[in-house]
Amino acid sequence: MDIRNIAIIAHVDHGKTTLVDQLLRQSGSFREHQAVAERAMDRNDLERERGITILAKCTSVVWRDIRINIVDTPGHADFGGEVERILNMVDGVVVLVDAAEGVLPQTKFVVGKALARGLKPIVVVNKIDRPDARADEVHNEVFDLFAALGANDEQLDFPMLYASGRQGWATAALDGPRETLAPLFDLILSHVPAPDLDENAPFAMVVTILESDNFLGRVLTGRVEQGRATVNMPVRAISFDGRAVETGRLTKLLAFRGLERVPVDEVSAGDIVAVAGLKEATVPDTIGAMEITAALPATPIDPPTLSMTFRINDGPLAGREGKKVTSRQIRERLFREAEGNVAIKVTDSNETEAFEVAGRGELQLGVLIEQMRREGFELTIGRPRVLTRESPTGEREEPMEEVLIDVDEPFTGVVVEKMSRRKGELQDIRPSGGGKQRLTFTIPSRGLIGYHGEFLTDTRGSGVMNRHFIGYGPWKGALEGRRNGALISNSDGESVQYSLFALQDRGALFIGAGEKVYLGMILGEHSRENDLDINPIREKKLTNIRAAGKDEALLLVPPRRLNLEQAIAYIEDDELVEVTPSAIRLRKRHLDPHARKKADRASDAA
Repeated sequence: MDIRNIAIIAHVDHGKTTLVDQLLRQSGSFREHQAVAERAMDRNDLERERGITILAKCTSVVWRDIRINIVDTPGHADFGGEVERILNMVDGVVVLVDAAEGVLPQTKFVVGKALARGLKPIVVVNKIDRPDARADEVHNEVFDLFAALGANDEQLDFPMLYASGRQGWATAALDGPRETLAPLFDLILSHVPAPDLDENAPFAMVVTILESDNFLGRVLTGRVEQGRATVNMPVRAISFDGRAVETGRLTKLLAFRGLERVPVDEVSAGDIVAVAGLKEATVPDTIGAMEITAALPATPIDPPTLSMTFRINDGPLAGREGKKVTSRQIRERLFREAEGNVAIKVTDSNETEAFEVAGRGELQLGVLIEQMRREGFELTIGRPRVLTRESPTGEREEPMEEVLIDVDEPFTGVVVEKMSRRKGELQDIRPSGGGKQRLTFTIPSRGLIGYHGEFLTDTRGSGVMNRHFIGYGPWKGALEGRRNGALISNSDGESVQYSLFALQDRGALFIGAGEKVYLGMILGEHSRENDLDINPIREKKLTNIRAAGKDEALLLVPPRRLNLEQAIAYIEDDELVEVTPSAIRLRKRHLDPHARKKADRASDAA
C-alpha cells in the first residue's frame, strides 16, 4: 500500500489531539457505533486531566487506499526534544495555528526544525469558529515566521486551510463549505511526498520513541529507513556515536492501525513500526540487519537543563500515607523511568538515600512526581536548580529561554519590572489586539522558577506566558529569592481553629483546622522577610469565667492550597516538599530549630 508519513505540530492547546480524533473518525478507523473517549490519543490519566499531550504517539488512517501514518506530538516546551526527533521519520508536517492566539514560541521552535530538514509544510489555521479569530492576521504571521526562519521559495508557497478540529471540517477559503476534513486528507495526499527509500538495501531504522511494556519489554518505535524486516530476524543495535550496543532478534513487529498496534510478519522501508526483542537499545540508536556496520544520521538527545533531588520521606509522618517508602523502591522506580524516558537522567546523590533527577523543565519533572505519588510513593523533593556548563573560553554558562507574554495593557509595567528583576531582557513589545500587549523576553531558566504563580497574581489571572529553551548564555549573576519568610510549626499535633485564628494576621496560611502538623513543617507565608516559629495547636483555656463578646465565631480565611508545581517552585534551598499519595506538605530541611540555626551559621561562614 502507498504510504504518507506526517507529523502534526503546534503550540500547546492549539487543538492537535482533537483534530486527530476527527481524522480517525472521518477516515472510518472507528466502527459506526464504537464508543471512543474524547482526545482518544491522550491515553495517560495526567494527559486527560491537564489537557496536554505529554508523550508522542503514532496512529494511521486509510484515505483513498493510501495509508497515512500520523504522529501526534507534544506541544509543551519541556517535551520539545521529542518533537525534534520525530521530524526525522516523517516526510511532511501539518502546522496547526490557533486562529486567535497566532504564532507562539513552541510553534516557532518546531517549525524551524521542520524547515531546516526540508519538509514541506501544510498550514491549518484552527479554531476558526472562535469569536475572536483573526484569520488573515494569523496567515501573515505564519508567512513572516517562515521567512524569518529561512524557508526556501517552495516552503514559502505553502498551502493553507481554515478549520475547526472540534467540529470536524476544513476549507480552503474562509467562506467555503464547512462540511468535512476531506480537503485536508486530499491536500496531504497531493502535497506530502511518498517515502523515497531503498527497499532492497539491508534493513535499518532509527529509534525515535521508547516505551516499556509489561509483556513485551522495551518497545522501540521508528521509521524503517531502508530494506525489509521480518519477525525473528537477527539484528544489531548501534549507538549514535558508532558504538555497538547489542545483538538480538525482533520477537515482535507492530504496525499502527488506527488506535491499535497490530502484529505483522513483515515491514518495509517507509513504514512507521514498533519492534520488541532488544534489551538495551534506546533513542537514537540504529537497529539494523547484521551486515549494517555504521549508525544512520540521527538527532542527539537534548541535554537536561534542570535538576531536583528526590529523597526518602524522613519526616514524623513518614510511612502513614504511602505504601512505597524505602530508598530501594524509589531508586528502582526512577531508573525504570530513565529507561523509558530518554529526556530524564538519574544519578545517585551525594546525600544518603537521595537521587539527582535531571530533565528539561519543571513540568516534565512535576509529571514524574505526580505519577509516583499516584503509585503510592512517599518522597521529599528539593528545590529545582539549573544545570550550568563551562564554555570553550572557560566562562560559566546557564540555560536561557525565550518567553512570550500576552497581557492586558494596564499590567505591562509590573510584568516588565518583575521580569527585569529576574534578569530578563525585553526584546520586543507590540500590540496583539483586544487591548493586549505581546512582550518578548530572553531570561535565564532559573529566573522563571517560581514566577508563574506570581505572574498570574500580578495580571489578575488574565496573562498568558509561553516559553521555550533557546540555548546557553553567560551566567547572569545572583537572583533575588522569595521575599517573604515562612511560618514554621514549633509543635507536633493537630492544628486548632482557635490558634490559627490568632495567627492569621501573621501571614497567609497553607493549612486549615484539624490537619496534622509537626515540628519544622511550613504552615504559611510570613508577612515579613524573616521566618517565624508559631504554635498551631494551642487551644483555648477552659475556665468558668465568661465575658461579653469572648465567644464570637472564629472565622478563618480559606487557606492558600499549593498544588505540586506551585509547591516545588515556592521552596527555598533550605526547604523541601513532602509528597505522599494524600498530601503535599512543605517543611524545612532541618526540622529542629537549633539545627537550622547551626546550618545558617555554617552557610554564612562559608
